[in-house]
Amino acid sequence: MSAVYIHIPFCKQLCYYCDFHFSVSLARKTEMLAATVKEIQIRRGELKQIPETLYFGGGTPSIYSADELKMIADEVKRNFGVNHFREFTVEVNPDDLSEKYLENLQNSGVNRLSIGVQSFVDEHLQFMNRRHTAQQAIECIKTAQKAGFKNINIDLIYGLPQLKLQQWRRTIEIFLDFDIPHLSAYHLGIEPRTVFYKRFEKGELKPASEKSSMKQYEILEKMTSDAGFEHYEISNFAKRNYYSIHNTAYWQGKPYAGFGASAHSYDGNNVRRWNIANNRKYIDALNTNQIFWESENLSLAECYNDYVLTSLRTAWGADITCIKTKFGNKFHDYLLKQSQRFIQQGLLTVSDCRIKIPSMYFLLSDSIIRELLWAE
Repeated sequence: MSAVYIHIPFCKQLCYYCDFHFSVSLARKTEMLAATVKEIQIRRGELKQIPETLYFGGGTPSIYSADELKMIADEVKRNFGVNHFREFTVEVNPDDLSEKYLENLQNSGVNRLSIGVQSFVDEHLQFMNRRHTAQQAIECIKTAQKAGFKNINIDLIYGLPQLKLQQWRRTIEIFLDFDIPHLSAYHLGIEPRTVFYKRFEKGELKPASEKSSMKQYEILEKMTSDAGFEHYEISNFAKRNYYSIHNTAYWQGKPYAGFGASAHSYDGNNVRRWNIANNRKYIDALNTNQIFWESENLSLAECYNDYVLTSLRTAWGADITCIKTKFGNKFHDYLLKQSQRFIQQGLLTVSDCRIKIPSMYFLLSDSIIRELLWAE
């Protein structure tokens, strides 16, 4: 399969943790829409397989009207031979969702919502500079379900310095009470070029302790498991048959095409490309028929590292036989050698020719995976 991603690089307000490309100025929103459509036309038929999924991310896609999102989706269909998307996801903010907007999204073919809730505690939403309240988030979910959306994801963030364990338990309880089939729960990262990072450098922000983070993770793991969720990727939990098809394609190394400023693409083999992460330069380049992207051809070692990085984020892990076949004995033997001490510690398991990180240790995945990567 293949997938299409559309990046909408606009937000009404800056979230203090976010390091994605976006602008809070909406002055060039209409021009960006036209430029994105033009890029889709220019790259017509680039994917060798007809895409099965379409994902609008950002930024805040719900800044655009449903008709504007449909205009882009229809252009993808026309230029890539799509009759119907198996999964059509739009990321939305709680305060953007009215009954009419949701109805229009459904009429546009959208069959999956990803709602950026982040927290059900007003204090924490204010700390992150989110522009909705906890009550708005709750009402938004109710409205989406009433409108007929069944395939819904919500995003939550834990690892906040001031997050108390009882608050985190209550947050998960609220999520579970809605009977939503998918959850993306991310540990707060203090990323460069963010407000939080600047505060961290000044000593104004102290990250959550490792002990606190681990306890919050354990609560998340147990409560979702007890409720019948499958922890299928480091940050993602789903009821059976509700895995994100689009994101799973990324983790399985399937080809995808990304459109819009800063969007990334991958041919499924060894070529990656990424668009200019600057709205003005992206629009101007499309308008004057200039190059608006960069690309790279990955070495065999880089392809091996990519495979290890993405596959070990998931419940199905890395296929040892695939590594031997695709990358050769050198990388196969290296992986097994580097894995031994983690296997002895129980941080990695091997069965049926697959090597995995048990979900209870996903929070330690970065330090484990780092030791398995090839360093030339």
